[in-house]
Amino acid sequence: MTDTLLLAFDDEAALANELAVALDVQLHFIKRHRFPDGELRLVLPARLPPRVVLLRGLHQPNEKLVELMIAAPTARELGTRHLTLVSPYLAYMRQDMEFTPGEAVSQRHIGKLLAQYFDAVITIDPHLHRIQSLDEVLPGRRGLSLSAAPLLGAWVARHVPDALLIGPDEESAQWVHEAAAAHGLDSAIGRKVRHGDHQVTLALPDVPVQGRAVVLLDDMASTGRTLMGSAEALLARGAASVDVAVTHALFVGEAYVQLKAAGVRHVWSTNAVPHASNVISIVPLLVAALKS
Repeated sequence: MTDTLLLAFDDEAALANELAVALDVQLHFIKRHRFPDGELRLVLPARLPPRVVLLRGLHQPNEKLVELMIAAPTARELGTRHLTLVSPYLAYMRQDMEFTPGEAVSQRHIGKLLAQYFDAVITIDPHLHRIQSLDEVLPGRRGLSLSAAPLLGAWVARHVPDALLIGPDEESAQWVHEAAAAHGLDSAIGRKVRHGDHQVTLALPDVPVQGRAVVLLDDMASTGRTLMGSAEALLARGAASVDVAVTHALFVGEAYVQLKAAGVRHVWSTNAVPHASNVISIVPLLVAALKS
């Protein structure tokens, strides 16, 4: 990929450096300055090659979306003809339909916004419910959704070879079964009962857990409430240990500390979102996608 440049921001330097080395491309960090009124000033290289990959995860997304709206057209002005967004965590994907009159369908509108600026978008385990392909979210553009499930399954198999993998709900079934089947692990699926943004419980599957090492597997952990309640319930039912493996370690506020306090032994995550629990690299997935 000698004709390609990787653009990134310094708060994702670790992932950007690893990706640049694996792709064997030049890396340049976009400079940012914040004015007293909160507006942003971005500085890109004075000239850009025809192909550019822009790395920007959209955890804590609102300001980062503004960055993309400024950086992407600037890249075009500076010579880029093909612009790919690599967004390991793609925000605003959960709201995919109008549940109450007048409710904004954020997935639809953010998808259209990104399609205006990028030729292709690559992400990891987006939170899609009723959408079969990321292409549906990005009208006229290429959307590629990669799965970290095999990577999580491989990590669990190495560290807890007799683990029982449990997914939180029916939507995670295919994802969890894929992770389990690839490495000969048992799996089961629970059911989420949502009582509000901060109150979600997990109806555990009716499977024996007495004396077993259980790993709760999910695509993301935000408040961690579901995982906390699940860990406490599993330990109460006699599980020998409970670990957590997630793709996106959002862990808002004290969620990570509270999860450990709930009895979770290990918390493992990919580096799709920077966090102290990162142990699994998504770079091999991204490299394979970008080179293809």
